Amino acid sequence: MSEKNASLPSLKPRKRLIKTSANTNAHYGKAPGQRTVRELLNNGFINLDKPAGPSSHQVVAWVKEALEIEKAGHGGTLDPAVTGVLPVALGDAARALQVLLVAGKEYVALMKLHKQVDEKKIREACAGFVGKISQMPPLRSAVKRVRRTREVYYLEVLEIQGTEVLFRVGCEAGTYIRTLCVDIGKKLGCGAQLIELRRTRVGNITEESGVNLQDVKDAYLFWKEDGDDVELRKTILCMERLLEVVPKIIVRDSAIDALCHGANLAIPGVVEIDEMTTDEIAAVLSLKGEGVALVKMHIPSVQVIEKDTGICASLERVLMNKGTYPSIWKKT
Repeated sequence: MSEKNASLPSLKPRKRLIKTSANTNAHYGKAPGQRTVRELLNNGFINLDKPAGPSSHQVVAWVKEALEIEKAGHGGTLDPAVTGVLPVALGDAARALQVLLVAGKEYVALMKLHKQVDEKKIREACAGFVGKISQMPPLRSAVKRVRRTREVYYLEVLEIQGTEVLFRVGCEAGTYIRTLCVDIGKKLGCGAQLIELRRTRVGNITEESGVNLQDVKDAYLFWKEDGDDVELRKTILCMERLLEVVPKIIVRDSAIDALCHGANLAIPGVVEIDEMTTDEIAAVLSLKGEGVALVKMHIPSVQVIEKDTGICASLERVLMNKGTYPSIWKKT
């Protein structure tokens, strides 16, 4: 399959439905772009370009050391030999990492066939792996070895030189590219193996905006020693960027603190909502654009527009700290 304009499903635009209008109180909360460096260090993320060699866990440990912070986590493990996009969430931003499970990933892989095969057959075989596929995790994987289904959104053969095949693949999170290469080799009847892999995209986060470990350390030192935060602000992105891969619900100021205390989302609190169906995961944002929570829809968004009462979504994860907005709801 050759689709130069192929994209991950999570990046497709959605129609925004307007339910009502509302104003926000400037005395509470803060637009993501107005956060201080200290706030970013506890609620931002880094699009790290992971080098070959260290494990993802080791890379995160180095980031914590460089930024002198205690808590960080990564979105989607990369094997030590694999390079590329590794989102590293700092402090409380780790709460938002679960959205990357629905984001989809893109890789560029170099596969080696065990013998020469006609180019047309190679392209046909690769095209046959677009769609739902069944995989058995490799022996050295960290998950239970049971056959499971994953989806390949696109697979584009970029170049073929002898027995080496370079291809780009967009796939569901949890797809093993090493296993994909082995399965392609079996279909061709010649055998194949992965020899090099780079992750080029996790949802909306791409390799073009990635930074390396030295960039992170230098940017932090410029800020700490000279007070120059320009490079650090380019390096640490707002947590809300992670939420771009899921549909959004904009809520009133008065609905926020209840969510932060564990309440489900009530329809009267909704101001705007993206088109979506039942059971989809959505990000709740304040009128200032702050991430408030992750919720799971109980009803389609069109019904949220039509109804005036009731619960429209259940709380999955709180992203904002309690007390950021005033408590205007009744505790029972």
